[in-house]
Amino acid sequence: MIEQTFAGRSVLLIIGGGIAAYKSLDLIRRLRERGASVRPVMTAAAAEFVTPLSVGALAADKVFSDLFDREDEHDVGHIRLAREADCIAVAPATADLMAKMANGLANDLATAVLLAADAPILVAPAMNPAMWSHPATQRNRETLEMDGVAFVGPNSGEMAEAGEAGAGRMAEPLEIVAALRDLLDSLPMPLAGKRIVVTSGPTHEPIDPVRYIANRSSGKQGHAVAAALARLGAAVHLVSGPVTIGDPADVEVTHVQTAREMRDAVEALLPADAAVFAAAVADWRAQTEAGEKLKKAGGKGPETLPLTENPDILAGVGNRTKGRPALVIGFAAETEKLLEHGGAKLARKGADYIVANDVSPDSGIGGEGVMGGDRNRIVLLSPDGAAEWPEMSKDEVAERLAALVAERLAE
Repeated sequence: MIEQTFAGRSVLLIIGGGIAAYKSLDLIRRLRERGASVRPVMTAAAAEFVTPLSVGALAADKVFSDLFDREDEHDVGHIRLAREADCIAVAPATADLMAKMANGLANDLATAVLLAADAPILVAPAMNPAMWSHPATQRNRETLEMDGVAFVGPNSGEMAEAGEAGAGRMAEPLEIVAALRDLLDSLPMPLAGKRIVVTSGPTHEPIDPVRYIANRSSGKQGHAVAAALARLGAAVHLVSGPVTIGDPADVEVTHVQTAREMRDAVEALLPADAAVFAAAVADWRAQTEAGEKLKKAGGKGPETLPLTENPDILAGVGNRTKGRPALVIGFAAETEKLLEHGGAKLARKGADYIVANDVSPDSGIGGEGVMGGDRNRIVLLSPDGAAEWPEMSKDEVAERLAALVAERLAE
C-alpha cells in the first residue's frame, strides 16, 4: 500500500504548453494515490498537448484555464486558487512560462495565479536544450531562485525532436512528487509544540439498546479542522462522536458515543494550548435509558419521553478559572437569527470565538447542505465583532481557522 504522504494536502498544478505535458497526467495520478487533492490550471498552449477532459478526469476536479471566466472570477478566482493551495507545481514549465514568472507578467490565469501566490512554488522545466542553456533562460532561472522558487530538473536525455539530446527533459513524475514532499516538509510549522484538542461529529444519546437521540452532523468540518491544525505542526487530539468518515492523518483520536463520554475525554486531555469545539453535541438525553427495547403498548409507543440536559462541554471549558486553554473556539449551528444567537452563545460559553453557520434549508449552500455536505459559509464572531467569510469548502474553512489559531497563539 502506498503511504499517504500527501494526506490532506492540496496541490495546485499549473500545466504549461510543451510536449512534456503528457507527463502531467501521470503526475496527477501519483499525487492523488498519495492522498493529495490536485487542482489543475492549464495554459491555452497546454490544451494543444493534453485535453482538459483527461486532466479533469484524473484530478477529479474542475480544470481552470480562463482568467476572465464569469463564474470563477466573480469572487476573484485567481486569488482564491493561489491562496487555497498548500503548494504549487509548474510542470511542465516552458521557457515562455519561466520568462513570464521571472518578469512578473500576468496576462493569463496561470501567470496571474503565480503572481498572487503565497504558497511555495516548484518549477519543473521542460524545453529544448538550446532554449534551456540560453543566457536569457538562465537569467530567468536565477531570478526565480532568488525569489524563493524551487526547481526540480531538467534531466538530460533524448528530446522529442529527432536527433536532439541534452539537458531539457522534464523530471519524472515521482521525482516531482519527492521534490514537492521535501518542499512541504521545509515549511515553517507555526503550531509546533502546541497541544490542541478538537471535538467533532454528533453524539448519540441512548433511549434504549436500539434507539438514540442524535443530529445530522457528519464530522467533516471538525475532522478537517483537526487535520489542518496538525499540518501546521500542532499535536492534535481529536475527540470524535460516531461518524462514517476516516480519522485524519497525524492526529490522535478518541472515539466516543455520548455527550458525557465526550466531556470526560476532553477533561482528560486538558491542559492544552487551544481547544476547538466543532462537535454537534446533543443538548438533551433520555432521563432514563431503558434496559430493553421499548415496546408498543396497545399499538402505541410511550406517551412521553422525559429528557434531561447534557453537560455543556464548551461552557465548561470556556468558563474555567483554572487550566483554561489560551484559545477556546466554539461552533454554533443555527437555523435563524444567526448573529443574535451566535453572539449570545459567545458570551454565555466564555469562548474567544464562535464559528456560526446557518444550517437552515434556505441557507443557500448547495449539495447536501451544511450538515453532511462539503461546503460551508460561516460568520466568525468575537468580542471585536463579526467577520463574514464567503462560501467555501469545509477544508478551506479549516485552513483559515487553523491559520487564525496559529496567529492568536503566536501573540
